Amino acid sequence: MVNKIFCATRSGTSAKIVEVEVTFARALPAFIISGLANNSIQEAKQRVHSALQNNNFTFPPLKIVVNLSPSDLPKSGSHFDLPIALLIALQKENFIPQKWFAFGELGLDGKIRHNDKIYPLLLDVALLCPQANIIVPKGGKELFSLIPNLNFFYADHINEALEFIKQESPVPENCAKELGFPCFKINDETYYYHNSFELDFSEVKGQSIAKRAALIAASGFHNLILEGSPGCGKTMIAKRLKYILPPLSLKEMIETVKIQTLGSHNAFYTPLRSFRNPHQSASKASILGSVSQNEAKPGEIALAHNGILFFDELPLFKKDILESLREPLENNQLVVSRVQSKIEYDTSFLFVGAQNPCPCGNLLSVSKTCRCQDKEIATYKNKLSEPFMDRIDLFVQMNETKEDSKSDISSKQMQEEVFKAFRMQILRGQTHLNGKLTEKEIDQFCILDEDTQKLLLQATSRFSLSERSINKIKKISRTIADLQESECIKKSHLLEALNYRKI
Repeated sequence: MVNKIFCATRSGTSAKIVEVEVTFARALPAFIISGLANNSIQEAKQRVHSALQNNNFTFPPLKIVVNLSPSDLPKSGSHFDLPIALLIALQKENFIPQKWFAFGELGLDGKIRHNDKIYPLLLDVALLCPQANIIVPKGGKELFSLIPNLNFFYADHINEALEFIKQESPVPENCAKELGFPCFKINDETYYYHNSFELDFSEVKGQSIAKRAALIAASGFHNLILEGSPGCGKTMIAKRLKYILPPLSLKEMIETVKIQTLGSHNAFYTPLRSFRNPHQSASKASILGSVSQNEAKPGEIALAHNGILFFDELPLFKKDILESLREPLENNQLVVSRVQSKIEYDTSFLFVGAQNPCPCGNLLSVSKTCRCQDKEIATYKNKLSEPFMDRIDLFVQMNETKEDSKSDISSKQMQEEVFKAFRMQILRGQTHLNGKLTEKEIDQFCILDEDTQKLLLQATSRFSLSERSINKIKKISRTIADLQESECIKKSHLLEALNYRKI
């Protein structure tokens, strides 16, 4: 009987289960790895050979053939070192008593090293093979201990891994890890939040309308554009938004860590939602992501999932990049297609844009004279197409800050308001925040009474609102009602929502 240990490889943004098997034949000594293994796996031969020899294992003088099945699936990753080494070390064993998975890169001394690429694979293994027995490096325990549905065995050395496999009934080390973040529960689901504010809204003087719009945007994940003269506080507001966003569930936190590891970023658990702020000179590939040889490289849009994507100086971004945002803003999903690959990313983010009213920035100023010609202003504003602007929920024109302007609200106060609206949404049975509701969910949760419906029909006729605009107004109205803890959407909520639409 051929012994087998299972592993996994990345295919796009998900994992595919790989069966690792080894045969030993009487022939000239050789070490062969088959099954579309790339260089990182082929180099495992030297690491495995040295690791076994340095730990008193006799490397068999036989023809060793390692097969990675399915053979037509391209495979990559140094984490295949451990299953290959274990199977060779277990050459004289008749069979492995249980089905095992193993992940880990081997050092020449036999130590098992953690690799950040293992984590996203394990998330998918938890879905594909629940309650599987998995040997992983002890160095990744902090990350792995939060993954549900798996039996983890942590090992620092190949000898420890072998001991686990040889036991008839090994006991997994599935100790529930406490995150240690502030949290609260709604319907038995725990939500984690960040309660320190490195950047505080109390530092933003005046701009009460813009801060109100920011509060609504944060409460329902509504897309927001702030327009105003340089120095009026657009960027200040945008950068403070991430501290007042709704709390994260454990699932959302895990999703964030997974996308960070796919993007080769340092992965760690935090209740602070991501904030991505690409420069205007960023390439289209860096914004949308790329695919090469079935290897996905997430861009800024994917990395902003469950967080904020902030475009400062919005009209200065390339037009093709702005137009490419239309799909993820509308469908909360991005598809990157190439000749031989197709990758899908979830893109449920809060988009925030900041722009000047004209190229020189002084069009709305009361103290400075605009130097732009009408043609220049028109060209500047035409960089944002109507279909793109139709996907923006809230549009605010900001006035210059006056010298005697004072702060009227802090981030702590705004966070409490956001949490109040968040509870309303969850208790109502929503699985998405208001800004991300589907058309079916809009009909279910954004119910207008007869008078409010008539008002919306009048606004639709007067301003020639598209169906998309109507739905967005309903969703904004729902969030405003939640902030006031109102079960139904009233006229006042709808009127405020209409004020924030660019019509």
